[in-house]
Amino acid sequence: MIERIVEGLERQEPAALARAISLVENQRDGFERLLSHVHAGLGRGGSRRIGVTGPPGAGKSTLTERLIQQFRARQLRVGVVAVDPTSPFTGGALLGDRIRMESAGLDPSVFIRSMATRGAHGGLATTTDEVADLLEAFGFERILIETVGVGQTELDVARTAESTVLVLVPESGDGIQTLKAGVMEIADLYVINKSDRPGADKLRQEVEVMLGIRRGNAFRHVAPHHTPGAVAGDRGRSRAVAAAGGEWEPPVLATVASKGEGVDELVTALDRHYNHLQQSGKLAARRRERLAQRTRAVLERAVQQWIMEDTRAEQLLAARLDDVADGRRSPYDVAAEILDQVKAGTPR
Repeated sequence: MIERIVEGLERQEPAALARAISLVENQRDGFERLLSHVHAGLGRGGSRRIGVTGPPGAGKSTLTERLIQQFRARQLRVGVVAVDPTSPFTGGALLGDRIRMESAGLDPSVFIRSMATRGAHGGLATTTDEVADLLEAFGFERILIETVGVGQTELDVARTAESTVLVLVPESGDGIQTLKAGVMEIADLYVINKSDRPGADKLRQEVEVMLGIRRGNAFRHVAPHHTPGAVAGDRGRSRAVAAAGGEWEPPVLATVASKGEGVDELVTALDRHYNHLQQSGKLAARRRERLAQRTRAVLERAVQQWIMEDTRAEQLLAARLDDVADGRRSPYDVAAEILDQVKAGTPR
């Protein structure tokens, strides 16, 4: 079966790609052998991974659909991983993002796959990275990874993508409260979507001030009061490219994704960021760190599977559960006991 899937991937058969993703997502027998086979060809075809994240209702799916259109106008093939919330009943993806991007999915050079978070931390499904590998191996030049949301712990998209876009909207609430420290650290580009609504310019200024505080040059972007239209008049234009010392200075862009406004500027900024990563040597460093993170994750998954399936840890847990429920022992005591017995090779 694995050999047939590999052959189908090499022939660029969409059905083979769908089967490969299902195999990996469900971690069926042979999925790691399949991923090992495709690994050798990664990082050589000019494929780029772009993360799109932001609070619910920010218009991420609409913006992603507009990005797909821009890339297709360049004759680039596009793969999309839309990480949807998990259904509490079936454990599967709710498919909201895929429905919203249905028109783009009709293009044979666009492949959209919805994945469920299944409780994974970081706003990403556990196997998102591996699915992105399959899309790259299949020959997609642009891989868009849209996450379920953003928060203090939902930062893994930055480790998966070369460029991360944080999408915000004026009605997100208090902009400063929305932009928590962890969130501000993950993005390479900031987008104020629905920027034709009241409060967009104010939010954009707040973001730029926050970025300036982080770099130690706050208020540099804020126009003086006597410059009419200095903020609203340059909507969609990237004011920031690279700061002194060769560091990337994240641009704050304005878009109206529903109308397609500002999306071409976003694509230009994405190209500029990728070029910066190449020229600074950070592209190779990011990919190296991504592989290190992946190897650790694969190791953790294998160790967890071994502990729960190849030892009697699960039975020991079941035997001690009454003690935990009655308060005679704590979960920490039982976990330590299980670990000690696993280390000794004698869980009983």
